Parts: sequence; C-alpha cells; structure tokens
Amino acid sequence: MALPSILKDKLRLPLIASPLFIISTPELVIAQCKAGIVGSFPALNARPADQLEVWLERITSELAEYDRQNPDKPSAPFAVNQIVHRSNERLEHDMEVCARFKVPIVISSLGARKEINDAVHAWGGIVLHDVIDNRFARKAIEKGADGLIAVAAGAGGHAGAQSPFALLQEIRQWFDGPLALSGSISSGRAILTAQVMGADLAYMGSAFIATQEANAVEGHKQMILDSAANDVVYTNLITGVHGNYLKPSMARAGLDPDNLPAGDASQMNWAAGTAKPKAWKDIWGCGQGIGVLSEIQPAAAFIDKLAQQYRDACQSTRELIAARA
Repeated sequence: MALPSILKDKLRLPLIASPLFIISTPELVIAQCKAGIVGSFPALNARPADQLEVWLERITSELAEYDRQNPDKPSAPFAVNQIVHRSNERLEHDMEVCARFKVPIVISSLGARKEINDAVHAWGGIVLHDVIDNRFARKAIEKGADGLIAVAAGAGGHAGAQSPFALLQEIRQWFDGPLALSGSISSGRAILTAQVMGADLAYMGSAFIATQEANAVEGHKQMILDSAANDVVYTNLITGVHGNYLKPSMARAGLDPDNLPAGDASQMNWAAGTAKPKAWKDIWGCGQGIGVLSEIQPAAAFIDKLAQQYRDACQSTRELIAARA
C-alpha cells in the first residue's frame, strides 16, 4: 500500500481531519496542520466566493512561516473539499483559485469527474475521493482519483451505511493505493484500528467540532459532549442524502427524531450553497463516535492526546503479538 510522499513523510499521525460544513475555517485548519495532521475545509465554507482566495492566502502564508520557524517539525499539508456535483455553480471558480495556490490535496465529493482530477494533477496535487460503497470506489479510481476515503456507517454528516469491515475488505481486494477510513473514529486507538483493518489513514470529523477553533456555536459543542451514539439518527430528511445528525438538535427544531419521514434527492441543493440555514445551523451533523469526548479544548491539545493514545495502542498491540508468538 504505497502512499505518496505528501501523506507518508509529513504527518505526525496517520490522520486527516475531515472538512466540516460551516465549522472548518482557517483557524481550525491551521491548528490541525501545525499539530501534524491534514487539516481541511470545504471550499463552499468561504463565502462569498472571493473569500476563498483570502482563506488560502492566510493558510499558505501562516503555514509557510510556521515551517520557517520550525524546520525540525514542519506542518502537515492541508486539503480543500470540492463538491463536484453539477449543481455546484462555484466549482469552476473555486478550482481556478485552488490552482493558483497549488492546493496539495483536493477531497472530491458527490460524483467523480475526470476533468477535476486532471486539473489537480496538472498543478501537482493529489485527489482523494469519498465513497460509500465499492461501486463508487471503482468509478472514482477509473476516473483518475489518486486515493479513496471510505465513508462507513457511523460517520458524521453525509455518510454510508456499510460496516467498515465490509467496505474496506471489498476495496482492498482490488485497490492498493491511498485509502482512508471514516466512521466513528474519535481516539488514537481507533486510528490504529483503521490501519489494522487495511486503511492507510483515519478520517476524523465530529470530534473536532468540540475544539476551541471550530466555527460551531457553543450549544453544538456542548451537545456533542453530552451525547453518545444513541443520540445520533441516520436520515435523508435533512438534505435528501442520508447522513447522521444529533437527535437533540432535531427535537429542538420541532422534529420527532424517532419518527422522521423520508426525504428526497431534490433537497441536495445545499451543494450549490443554496440550502436553508436550518439544515446545518439548527440541525447539527454528528457521527457515532462522540461518546468518548469529554471536554472542549484546543485542537493541538486534542491531537496531542490522540498521539499519546495512538502510541499506547501501538505498544499494547506489540505486546499482544509478542505474547501470542
């Protein structure tokens, strides 16, 4: 399983922080990258569209300055998430801006497109495409994606319904390139588990909502700390695409989370930035792995904790193997 150097040589932990709609901003991305993991944000978070250039200028300049001051501990690369569905009217503009800044990693979502992959490759970047099943994974690689993000059951926001065991096993039968796993990953032990299962990297989102730099209201952060897996519901009512959301936020918005009607695909216009604010500002996305979270802290402190948990899990695994040898 060969990783490109950008993902192999520059990471403190084998971890990508997923792009969180509304929540991921330059403050969070910069903190994540400085702490040694891939930070990312959706291009559509930069509003209006001309803010994307402002954001990328800030991220690239601050990380470059950090690297100059810390040559022995350089920052990790960052990623920009592009919604490549045809309804995203900003895509062409946003890709042109990313090209000017030579964004190192593009995470593509909602449809694989060869011309997007070719454009990223032309400026020297790589593309990771998120998928919810093996069929979509094959299509993404056929159209030129460099790697995959397997979005398994339990992931926050728009998510798949397949077990990570099933999804990873099917993909690894034919694909030996970069592969990240998303779904209920909130600890260093879970990061190692993702690797043992066959992934190269873990993909973590919901846990970063409960950090100081996250652009989430305090009520959202506190609800994550107060909730566990049973407080998350999987539904397509909110946007027309199935995803996981916090039940208490639904109840507060006047919905009965235990008796939800079905949604439809016409609600997917959020990708073009035309969603009603209620979809993400009032009804909050969240994955099932939040039960281990206990405090709101700086992103760097949380990543330090993950790194220690990961080291401890590696040591425990080595001891287990030695004991059974």
